[in-house]
Amino acid sequence: MVGMRIGMLTSGGDAPGLNAVIRGAVVTGQRVFDHEFIGFKNGWKGVTDPTWMPLGREEVKGIAKLGGTILGTSRTNPFDYGGADRVREVMAELSLDAIIAIGGEGTLAGAKELTDQGIPIVGVPKTVDNDLNGTDYTFGFDTAVSIATDAMDRLRTTGDAHSRCMVAEVMGRNVGWIALHSGIAAGAHLILIPEKPTSLEEISHWVNHAAGRGRAPLVVVAEGFRLDSMDEAHSERGLDAFGRPRLGGIGQILAPLIEEVTGIETRATTLGHIQRGGTPSAYDRVLATRFGMAAIHAVNNKSWGRMVSLRGTDIHLVDFGEALGALKVVPNERYEEAALLFG
Repeated sequence: MVGMRIGMLTSGGDAPGLNAVIRGAVVTGQRVFDHEFIGFKNGWKGVTDPTWMPLGREEVKGIAKLGGTILGTSRTNPFDYGGADRVREVMAELSLDAIIAIGGEGTLAGAKELTDQGIPIVGVPKTVDNDLNGTDYTFGFDTAVSIATDAMDRLRTTGDAHSRCMVAEVMGRNVGWIALHSGIAAGAHLILIPEKPTSLEEISHWVNHAAGRGRAPLVVVAEGFRLDSMDEAHSERGLDAFGRPRLGGIGQILAPLIEEVTGIETRATTLGHIQRGGTPSAYDRVLATRFGMAAIHAVNNKSWGRMVSLRGTDIHLVDFGEALGALKVVPNERYEEAALLFG
């Protein structure tokens, strides 16, 4: 096979494991297929306003263990800056044969639209939220859950010391995967997720139940959760570049309400971006590396408009449309399973 020239980018929110994807793709592509790589800086922004760096063995040396991304990222929408025509023009200027786009829902939605207009793109799914269809897990999720669990273990000790109710708000956007997994791992007394709007009365029931057993209640809430009296998830920071609400702050709303109805002193902690920072877990490093390697094979086969995915323990290819048709939400049976441990 004649070596190809491939551009790579990381777009959207950062996630632990991005650098491992880059390394897996570059090492495999260069060593096995003699491909040449460049990395666009700051997501689609670096494509539409060309800013890039060479990606060779020296540039990816030792980066798999690093958080963040050596390429930088942004939430730039390529269709705000010339769309497919501009991307095609830049690819011609740089003699690129293909682009590997590493990102989440917004990134891959843009990639699908570009592919539909003839741009040769292969996708790699990335999100700590684990909300993309078409793949069982995304890299970054395991690390986020581990960080959240560690934080909750610490919150429980200070809660126990003061007999307080502790509310821990985690990321997840409109799905509750991080809340569900970290809540179970930390032994939370209540887990609140977007898929299951809940009344303040039911929340107070479980908080009182835990306190009645002599425990300091731990409530885990996903940022996209809403009380059954709320019309939509709490958002006070406007929209991102892809038109999606920036969520966050529900924990600070819940804490005084819980204290008011239960009489138990309650504190809220928003874990925020620490869930996305730091070194990726071993699981995420391995999954991300496998995704990067698989993306090269997809490029070799000219599988444009498809992304790599995990099914069981095997890597597959799925169409962008399969991943983007709807969010992968927490099934009711999974939540009910966790609910057996509440209180």
